[in-house]
Amino acid sequence: MSKNNILVVEDEAIVSKDIQQSLKKLGYNIVGAAATGEKAIELAMKHKPDLVLMDIMLKGDMSGIEAAEKIKENIKIPVIYLTAYADENTLAKAKVTEPYGYIIKPFKEIDLHTSIEMALYKHTKEREVIKERDFLYALVENKDDEGVIFVKSNSKLVKVNSADILFVEALKDYVVINTIAAKYTIHSTMKDIQKKLPAKEFQRVHRSYIVRLDKIITIEQPNLVIEGGKKLLPIGGSYKEELFKRINLF
Repeated sequence: MSKNNILVVEDEAIVSKDIQQSLKKLGYNIVGAAATGEKAIELAMKHKPDLVLMDIMLKGDMSGIEAAEKIKENIKIPVIYLTAYADENTLAKAKVTEPYGYIIKPFKEIDLHTSIEMALYKHTKEREVIKERDFLYALVENKDDEGVIFVKSNSKLVKVNSADILFVEALKDYVVINTIAAKYTIHSTMKDIQKKLPAKEFQRVHRSYIVRLDKIITIEQPNLVIEGGKKLLPIGGSYKEELFKRINLF
């Protein structure tokens, strides 16, 4: 198994050495050590490590939080903050950069190891989801076969005709595509799905629902009924006017 590459950013030389020794004992590879935010950015861009351990309070003009922001803008790698400061103000600033961990100094090797492994695992899974999503979207964007999308089901890519879709429902970080014969759950957002579906056939009727217009059977405000009569969907107030414009209301 290849070792994960770690960049250590710590302005106290003795503390930095201790961290590096602990990392080596735990089986990680140290690609560099920086004492300033500017040097951290330089080394991150050069080595593209698997993870950065970043002290929040660095000496100099740039804090660890600012350095993490710059690194995030250029390369998508997880950052774990190291800090002796656990006050709310510092935590609030750190959260904006979406770190993968936050370790209070002094810490034990087991805390360091656990935080790093959890961060690396989370980052790997996020990359897998993004890769899968981008692949599916690339298929959807193939204009040679309009009215068709591909969704993943049981490790297979299933071709779904948009004419068979009844409605799409938001479910936290996922959306559920409901068809006449089946349901497909994919990792996406309603905004992205709406872009991929034929605009002339589908309409957003609620923050959590997109419906196929020709599948609407009845509307009894504040709800509508989809073909088959098995599902009652709410109509959001901000979507009502646009919906009524599109259903040839007399």
